[in-house]
Amino acid sequence: MDDTVIFVARAQVLADLEARALGTPNTVTLLEEACSERRWWLEQWTDGAPYIGGLIAQDLQDALADQFGRGTREGLWPVCVGCQDGPIHALHIDPDLGGPDPQWVCEETGQTVAPLGGLTG
Repeated sequence: MDDTVIFVARAQVLADLEARALGTPNTVTLLEEACSERRWWLEQWTDGAPYIGGLIAQDLQDALADQFGRGTREGLWPVCVGCQDGPIHALHIDPDLGGPDPQWVCEETGQTVAPLGGLTG
């Protein structure tokens, strides 16, 4: 299997981790685990390639929430920085199935913030 799809998705998610200062060894390990699991999934369903990036991002969100809890900034990765009022909240991948063309969307306003791999600090 050609791993290019996995490598591109990994680079996009890593860029978003770095944009929010969460590119730590621990989070990169979680990212590697998500990529490994999705590599198997992609081997089973090769037509799923357009969904891989968004799915890996969602897998990493779940892993960070499990590790840090949803009450911490790390557990809410990526935190929405556009909303100044209201509670701290995360962005989510849209469409829900991860693709095609996944984008980060504010869960409070529904506004698109950035494409996967395009977050800023």
